[in-house]
Amino acid sequence: MGKRKYYVVWQGRRPGVYATWAECEAQVKGYPDAKYKAFPTRAMAEAAFHGKSEDFIGQKENAQVWLLAPEPPLTPCLCVDAACSGVPGPVEYRGVRLPEGEQVFHQGPFPGGTNNIGEFLALVHALAWLNERRLDWPVYSDSHTALAWVRAGKCRTDVVRTPENAPLFALVARAEAWLAEHPVRNSLRKWDTQAWGEIPADFGRK
Repeated sequence: MGKRKYYVVWQGRRPGVYATWAECEAQVKGYPDAKYKAFPTRAMAEAAFHGKSEDFIGQKENAQVWLLAPEPPLTPCLCVDAACSGVPGPVEYRGVRLPEGEQVFHQGPFPGGTNNIGEFLALVHALAWLNERRLDWPVYSDSHTALAWVRAGKCRTDVVRTPENAPLFALVARAEAWLAEHPVRNSLRKWDTQAWGEIPADFGRK
């Protein structure tokens, strides 16, 4: 069984949010210049329905949904994410500033890592980036684990260190040293994927 979707009809016989494709199709089939799109949750669909169709059509399912949420993320902010192929495997991470959606840093891929290691490094990179610029913006991540590791000041991974992933663990050591020397002054926050869609730093490879 496929994942359930919710359908927004901006322009059709009866604009609205529909829980099945059959209901949506009845509103748009044969309708001139119909505008509609599927979303993975009702909350995203409801938010999108109250926005402009051009902000969503042609974008990823959840693009821009966070802008329309009843309680959106605080901005300006940095949001971070990582991508890893395999466990362990090549890992990369990046940071994106909101509301502009501009990528401000990207590192990797580094062999022999995990998504959690990448998320940890991304969070520390974001904190260092903000500290260097004396900005008090919050930092968002969708990883409970990485947030906990940063608060503890340690990357508590079980990954075995090897010659292959030595460069990655050198970055981990540097990140841990930075945390030991710099009190975390920025707010670390969990990205609410259910309400806001995928974090804007997402690599889109799920």
